[in-house]
Amino acid sequence: MAVVDPLPEEQIERDLLKQIQFFREKAALDFAFAAAEVPNGVTEEHANNLRKFWTDDDIVEIMGVIALFGFLNRWNDSMGSALEDLPIQAGEKYSQDTGWSIGKHC
Repeated sequence: MAVVDPLPEEQIERDLLKQIQFFREKAALDFAFAAAEVPNGVTEEHANNLRKFWTDDDIVEIMGVIALFGFLNRWNDSMGSALEDLPIQAGEKYSQDTGWSIGKHC
């Protein structure tokens, strides 16, 4: 029977930290997605999951970013704000198969 060397403790810690970071980021992204829905889709489960990984100050900051970009997206869409070259190029490159067009933002 072959003997398998155990993983070094540093590798176990590194792998565990990667998993924690994944779930930490996933909790924030799930919250952001739900918060940006209309009507708002944030549930108690989202809030509880966030609190596992983030402080109250962190959560306020995350919500501030979501709210700011929600406002800016609605403002720019309503006003038909012109897009710069870089976002136009990214839209054309990555969204060409979705029917995306620059529309009123030229």
